[in-house]
Amino acid sequence: DVQLQASGGGLVQAGGSLRLSCAASGFPSDRYAIGWFRQAPGKEREGVACITTDGSEYYTRPVRGRFTISSDNAKNIVYLQMNSLKPEDTAVYYCAADYGLGVNDLINSILEGSIHSGYWGRGTQVTVSS
Repeated sequence: DVQLQASGGGLVQAGGSLRLSCAASGFPSDRYAIGWFRQAPGKEREGVACITTDGSEYYTRPVRGRFTISSDNAKNIVYLQMNSLKPEDTAVYYCAADYGLGVNDLINSILEGSIHSGYWGRGTQVTVSS
């Protein structure tokens, strides 16, 4: 089974930086994607960013230019470097993944807001104070 373990959340002042990590294991395919969603209090879950095994990166508009997603394929860890954080970035961040034909579904879920029916990790809280 695919297992995802997210870490790295915390409290930071506006303008600061945090790096989230998502350690993944159990993919039965060499082609997979790992991404991040977030959910702020009282709001719907939204996509943040995604990276595929061929190195393609996808970002949603609110984070483009401030967040960078990267991967250490040898360790199966995906990082989300978050810079210039704003109070509106406060949310629980979830990593998610899918493989094979599910890669495109995950990308669409991140970018278009459709429901992700693949794999989820536990959330990690990010709080940005003003």
